[in-house]
Amino acid sequence: MYAVLRQWFDPESAHTEGTTPDYRFSLANERTFLAWIRTGLALIAGGLACAQFLPPLPIAKLREVIAVSLLVLGGLVALRAVDHWARAERAMRLGVDLPRSRFPALLAIVVALGALVLVITVLVRVFS
Repeated sequence: MYAVLRQWFDPESAHTEGTTPDYRFSLANERTFLAWIRTGLALIAGGLACAQFLPPLPIAKLREVIAVSLLVLGGLVALRAVDHWARAERAMRLGVDLPRSRFPALLAIVVALGALVLVITVLVRVFS
């Protein structure tokens, strides 16, 4: 666990192994990290918006479940962003394959399921 946290919070430790990659690849890795952070922030903002502005839904506590789910998902995306950034940077320095991840597919499935729940909720509200 300490090694993972060290990769995240001590970028100088990454410079002690392997060779320096082309700066364009490091900057591309950083842009990817920032895109994931923006996604996490958007999910967190959506969760706060649901909690504050969404009217009560026909299913008890559904609004709160949606809000908390978005907040948790946003936090997970942020953590995954820093983990992926650190692992990709290390892989580039060592000249090995970039790390593969199922997280983007998992995130897409969770977001699609969330959208489906919201569509059903809207339809229930409209036709009740």
